[in-house]
Amino acid sequence: MKLFIIIFLFFNFSQTFADGNIIGKIYNPYVQPLEKELEYRIISQQDDEQIQNNNRHKFGYGQAISERFFTEVYLIGQQSNTENLDFTAAEIEFKWQLTEQGEYSSDWGLLFELGQEFDQDIWEYSTTVIALHEWNRWVATANISLTYEWGNDIVHEWETSLSSQLRYRYKAAIEPALELYLNQDTLGAGPLLLGTWRLGLGQKLNWELGVIFGMGRKTPEQNWKMNLEYEF
Repeated sequence: MKLFIIIFLFFNFSQTFADGNIIGKIYNPYVQPLEKELEYRIISQQDDEQIQNNNRHKFGYGQAISERFFTEVYLIGQQSNTENLDFTAAEIEFKWQLTEQGEYSSDWGLLFELGQEFDQDIWEYSTTVIALHEWNRWVATANISLTYEWGNDIVHEWETSLSSQLRYRYKAAIEPALELYLNQDTLGAGPLLLGTWRLGLGQKLNWELGVIFGMGRKTPEQNWKMNLEYEF
């Protein structure tokens, strides 16, 4: 119940505070000791009013540095149906697992992210509170973020955002879910499927595939997303 109260208060606060399209990955609070990871993500934004589709790619490598901390670095690229893939930014993130799984009614974590654009003097730093609550076969996850942008090529400003997911644990290989993304320039929701495939001793592939439908003027009508994480 506390988790849903926080989300409700944040929803009302965020109506006047934040911008930028935030559709992407929703994080859980957990860190697996000794874990290493290769990750690929793509968001394909399609809008009937625009002929050109925009694709955002993220290539990452991450590993646990302790039982509670995980770090990952990314290269970020942009692509369209008229332009080739161009790497435009880099990002580093640290995840801190605050509580043991099942220790409290909800599991908690923090995510710290720092990113820089290559061709412009733009920096971005975010702190995200991660909350996850389970009941029966249902899992609700919320990522609540506070972001600051600065640099010579951008207006210095604070931003907030909310990303949330409701997932049904059907079986490990395939689970249906619904996601919601919200800030000043993003309002979108939609279905996805996700799951985990065991590949061998200590190896697995986490996958997600879905579409987020834009429900605001500034959000593309369709945002197709795919995430692949190979853990070893």
